[in-house]
Amino acid sequence: MAGPLEQFQIETVYKLPGFTVGGHYIDMSITNSVLAMFIAVGVALLFFVLTTARAQIIPGRGQVMAEGIFNLIDNMAESIIGHDGRQFFPFILTLFLFILSCNLLGLFGIFTATSQIAVTVTLAAMTIILVIGVGLLRHGIGFFKMFLPSGVPFYLAPLIIVIEVVSFLVRPVTLTLRLFGNMVGGHIVLYVFATFVIGLSALGIGGMLGAILPMLTIVALTTLEFLVAYLQAFVFAVLACVYLSDVVNIGHH
Repeated sequence: MAGPLEQFQIETVYKLPGFTVGGHYIDMSITNSVLAMFIAVGVALLFFVLTTARAQIIPGRGQVMAEGIFNLIDNMAESIIGHDGRQFFPFILTLFLFILSCNLLGLFGIFTATSQIAVTVTLAAMTIILVIGVGLLRHGIGFFKMFLPSGVPFYLAPLIIVIEVVSFLVRPVTLTLRLFGNMVGGHIVLYVFATFVIGLSALGIGGMLGAILPMLTIVALTTLEFLVAYLQAFVFAVLACVYLSDVVNIGHH
């Protein structure tokens, strides 16, 4: 039987020619992770095309769901970032939908792209690069004021600056590991309980009766994983808004 980490193994689905940059070979082949991300994007686009292509004054269930997601992200961005929040709505919405789609597809037997640290670190890097870019474009050198809150005594300034810089640098790390760890951990736990069910079922009638408890546990954990899939996408989007708010509203700190 395959181990619990086999489900996270990257495999080539379609071989494509690569190229070399600076002595490093870049493989352009489509892997199961890349394919899963393509499917996630396609599912999200298809959902909104089907639910909003024929928008009605009295919305159906699909349109209600689509409008609910739009309103959720729009209200979140505006409430956290402020009146400039709508400028970042496309990025936050895309981030939320992509992560949510990848997380949910992993619960339906498709490879979970967000269980790969390369994917989560890329999402975190994109977010932090946007934060730094917005801070520098809007405030120039004043961007660095966020590392020294107003009202701090001069003798504490060096310590506070170090703490704030380290805190800022840790942000992409926490974004990366939180999403990655929750996706990997949840799938491993489900796998372990599934092996209990299979192993006990092979022992006959008594084993099948003993497999009822781990089977019920799998059902409960699967329900919880659906909630976690949503919460992790939501938390990532919320933190992206918080980090953007820090640089947009530097003068209000």
